[in-house]
Amino acid sequence: MSFLPSSYKMQVHPDFQGFSNFINTVPERIARQEGSLIYQGRNEIREIEYEGVRFVIKSFHRPNLINRFIYGTLRSSKAERSFHNAMKLLSIGVGTPQPVAYINMRKNGLFDRSFYISLRSACSHVYNELFEKHFDYEKEVLQAVGRTTATLHENGLAHLDYGRGNILFEKDIDQVRIELVDLNRMHEGPIGLKAGCKNLERLPATPQMHHWLAEAYAEARHFDVETCFQLMQAYRSVQPGKIDGKY
Repeated sequence: MSFLPSSYKMQVHPDFQGFSNFINTVPERIARQEGSLIYQGRNEIREIEYEGVRFVIKSFHRPNLINRFIYGTLRSSKAERSFHNAMKLLSIGVGTPQPVAYINMRKNGLFDRSFYISLRSACSHVYNELFEKHFDYEKEVLQAVGRTTATLHENGLAHLDYGRGNILFEKDIDQVRIELVDLNRMHEGPIGLKAGCKNLERLPATPQMHHWLAEAYAEARHFDVETCFQLMQAYRSVQPGKIDGKY
């Protein structure tokens, strides 16, 4: 029996229609804390395995009363935006965990909760780990991030939570794969040189890391490398909470 009431909205990726019965029960599974906890904060992220497939569910917190009215009427929910932004990224060749579905739930006529469901990422590392352990392919990671960022910007997209926890990476046989997560906040529109470099301000980097980023980003967008490097350094220098008080 489906857990979902009549006052809900759900969209399932065409490739995962066969999992609709599981998706219908996601709110109930999250309520009873099924699976393993990945993150607990304002929102909750859990991994649940079903029929041999590892799903990751992000359960967004219940918004305040004003936003309960706005979401679902004047604005899409965070889960819905995450789903559609993931589809946009994949359409331009930018990696993100495979989107599966989103669910919006209403209660007493108002928006209540939303859930974004994806497959588990095949990437086992997070950008922040570059400051915690040694990777002999660190340069390749930074260059891949630079190219990925350039692809986003060339297509008029900018991740608005582009921080150390939202960039995943993995070294395959001959290249580094990048996947982006936490996609509910995305800017759409033309992105020039300064705006593009400023979009990286929340990403910690040493001068050498910034130079690798700048080289790949500038090459992909036909900008001057040194100008990109100087802008990235300048924008990052005014950000609070830098690693070791500097980066």
